[in-house]
Amino acid sequence: MIEKQTRRRPRARELGLRLPGVPGAHNAITDVPGVLVGYETLSSHREPGLQTGPLPVQTGVTAILPAGFETRPRPVWAGQFTLNGNGEMTGTHWIRDGGYFVGPILLTNTHSVGAVHDGATRWILEHHGKAWRDTHLWAMPVVAETYDGVLNDINGQHVRPEHALAAIRAASPGPVAEGNVGGGAGMICYEFKGGTGTASRRVEIADGTYHLGVLVQANHGVRPWLNVLGVPVGHAMREDRIPDLHHERGSVICIIGTDLPLLPSQLQKLARRATIGIGRGGTPGGNNSGDMFLAFSIANDMDLPQLSGPWRQMTCLNDELLDSVYLAAVEAVEEAVLNAMLAAEDTPTARPAGSICRAIDATRLLRLVEGHMQRRGVSG
Repeated sequence: MIEKQTRRRPRARELGLRLPGVPGAHNAITDVPGVLVGYETLSSHREPGLQTGPLPVQTGVTAILPAGFETRPRPVWAGQFTLNGNGEMTGTHWIRDGGYFVGPILLTNTHSVGAVHDGATRWILEHHGKAWRDTHLWAMPVVAETYDGVLNDINGQHVRPEHALAAIRAASPGPVAEGNVGGGAGMICYEFKGGTGTASRRVEIADGTYHLGVLVQANHGVRPWLNVLGVPVGHAMREDRIPDLHHERGSVICIIGTDLPLLPSQLQKLARRATIGIGRGGTPGGNNSGDMFLAFSIANDMDLPQLSGPWRQMTCLNDELLDSVYLAAVEAVEEAVLNAMLAAEDTPTARPAGSICRAIDATRLLRLVEGHMQRRGVSG
């Protein structure tokens, strides 16, 4: 199922939340030139035939293609950081050693990592067929997960390799759908319906303008922790909480992309800053949460090491100029989480049956934030 961009709810900026920073044209990770995003969403609430047992299906796959559909395999330089390791992101051992990955990044649910990895591997072998036929290259895709078993029949393992392939093939530039889509379809954030969110920032460096984009799969936090722009709104929005979710049981995946030329060591430091971005929303990174972050750069385009000569040369930003890049990442992560929650829709729970995971009330949220700002004497 290809997800079209049909925004029914205002995003954080459209709502009137006074977020810092200057976003790109779409305020999405696709503002980074050449980056594509695709989804495959499985929802028995919309397609009843998907349900094969007593529990509903509400899950899917998100695909991020840093190099688009370029057929020449190329290293995408990257760095990775894990705040709390109760989760999975494949390929990260090699990213830490080699400093790059090849192919797409895919996000799904906890019990579907294997199926999605199979589909991603199949796509790499097909898409870059000649290189893999003629050499001993290996496919090591990046697949990350968060747990959607409250809203989805996660043990039914409904996501198959063909769904990963469909998400990859659906990838496109431009505006990005958010909320109940792709891997975020069954996710919960601060006990509101969460899911997929994105945001971007323009970064001015020397005489050039660059872009930094973020995509999150937000499935973390408990209600009393929630802060929006420094306002503790979670304490005032305690209704409709989900039974058995009053302590951390979720996770969050943050993917940061940029066209700035950065070394893998710099990208690792950039990935760490996602910790501050999610922390602005109130989470301390709970014990049962998998908080895993990856940053990549599309710059320094070159052949794979196995296909190139003895010497390699890379351009990188002076470390002394990284502060504005770090700030852009922190701001974009914070905004992407808000966008995920604001785009989401009410979703019935699988366990316990009969409950509803409510989307956040945008009007009430804005009223709480503005009221707090007025009491503090903060103007626009």
